[in-house]
Amino acid sequence: MPGTSPLRAWWAQRPPAAGAAVMATGIVSLGLYLTGYEVLSLIALALSCVAWAALAVDFVAGMLRDRERWPAEARRPDALTAVAATTVLGTRISVLGGHTLAAVLLALASVLWPVLLFLAGRGLRRRMPGTVFLICVATQGLAVLGATLAAAESTAWLAHTALVLFWLGLALYPVALARFDARQLLDGAGDHWVLAGALAISALAGAKLITAGGPALYLWNEDDKDVLHSVTVGLLALDLACCAVLVLAEMVRPRPRYDVRRWSTVFPMGMTAVASLAGAAAVGTRWLWGLGHVLLWVAVAAWLAVAAGAVVTARAGIRAAGRA
Repeated sequence: MPGTSPLRAWWAQRPPAAGAAVMATGIVSLGLYLTGYEVLSLIALALSCVAWAALAVDFVAGMLRDRERWPAEARRPDALTAVAATTVLGTRISVLGGHTLAAVLLALASVLWPVLLFLAGRGLRRRMPGTVFLICVATQGLAVLGATLAAAESTAWLAHTALVLFWLGLALYPVALARFDARQLLDGAGDHWVLAGALAISALAGAKLITAGGPALYLWNEDDKDVLHSVTVGLLALDLACCAVLVLAEMVRPRPRYDVRRWSTVFPMGMTAVASLAGAAAVGTRWLWGLGHVLLWVAVAAWLAVAAGAVVTARAGIRAAGRA
């Protein structure tokens, strides 16, 4: 387009899956905060906020400029990264103490979620990539943020709503699994890891719901607590087993080249770490805290590697756009 800068030309080619960068950075920030690395956590939070704002502006501008392109992109499951990224960022901001801003982000995500979920549901088919699990991730993201705010603000109705979303998210997982192409384990470019990420965020939602029902806000009876406890532990076990399978697949078929979908690999790593850290307190299993520490630094290393690849690729893309 005449008059378009190389930066804008490169940015216009950004796929919807780029929203996973916000998810990955936001969850790493939360993990660093939980383990006491506050300065690093704030740096990651700042990067996540800048990326989210840039994507939000581009999202709104795209709707105004090209009203035909937006519906086409919205029918893809990876459009649900808009909801998931907003809820992850909102959770981190709530933990920081910004409950009002987190509530605004929850409201925004709640408005986007049914529309994007409906459109993505209409586009479901067999043999899809790992982004199909975003129908679960986005739903559980609302549950996590809702439960976090419910505990912070002592709001029972929000916790009960989060519980409904938690069970709905679990119901959506087998729907996605039935449409996932298992060959992606060996051939996927990175987003196949959302297979584990959906389990991890579900486990985190369960842990947040258990914590929300503490002494300050009585929500669940003993039977409810037992069910949530058992389901959360089961989800953590499934998540860890799934991660082991994914790591083995990466060893069998290495894919070292950078791809924007690798942000969808970092997100499940970070989410598994945070779910382990949160689960340690929620279900009373101390060894999960140590495991969460180890997994967090694995996620940080993966984040650095993917970020380096993103910078190199962006520079090359901008130069190519300038020459064009």
